[in-house]
Amino acid sequence: MSEELTVGFRFYPTEDELIAFYLRNQLEGTIDESMHRVIPVLDVFEIEPSHLPNVAGERCRGDSEQWFFFVPRQEREARGGRPSRTTSSGYWKATGSPGPVFSKDNRMIGVKKTMVFYIGKAPTGRKTKYKMNEYKSVDETDNFSTIPKLRHEYSLCRVYVTSGSSRAFDRRPMGDLQTERLILTRNVAAAETSSFRVESSPETSISGGEHVDLFLNTEMVDGLTEPIWDWEQLGW
Repeated sequence: MSEELTVGFRFYPTEDELIAFYLRNQLEGTIDESMHRVIPVLDVFEIEPSHLPNVAGERCRGDSEQWFFFVPRQEREARGGRPSRTTSSGYWKATGSPGPVFSKDNRMIGVKKTMVFYIGKAPTGRKTKYKMNEYKSVDETDNFSTIPKLRHEYSLCRVYVTSGSSRAFDRRPMGDLQTERLILTRNVAAAETSSFRVESSPETSISGGEHVDLFLNTEMVDGLTEPIWDWEQLGW
């Protein structure tokens, strides 16, 4: 990794790259310090979101929209407790259902959780512009059928700010975008045949730059829909 960055350089990974390359290398202990200069190790839940840009990796510190962090499992979580998502000014609240992340060859390689930061105390906090996608990798040594086993030693968090339109970091070059649309179409077809339900959303994405929320197929139970997975089943 060169010391000097080209003008206009931006760290621009897909979700596939975040999980299959960065998070997997962190989990296996094969990542080097140059990568930690891009994605540092930090418990983001101990720091106010507005302060995170100042402690982001040096390659992302000038970015006004998104920052990446490796987050180690909290001690209380390792002992079987629930992780803390509360700062001195507010709290992170999960939204939506667990979302699978696919590789370019249509393998499910991880699961993500989307969170929003609220100022104040739950449940009356005030919603802010800060959001987060927290990614965990699937344990590939486990031959799961319906419920994937996740690696919990580290997660990879992408913290970002919302805007009134598509986020600027989603606007990929046209060549990449055309390729990813083909990948998106293939993933959607695979998801539908695998009992996944696909819904549009401007806020989370599968592995490409086009943003689509993948929620698990739901079953009707007494007139209500219930997701097949929940956070407890995933041990998250």
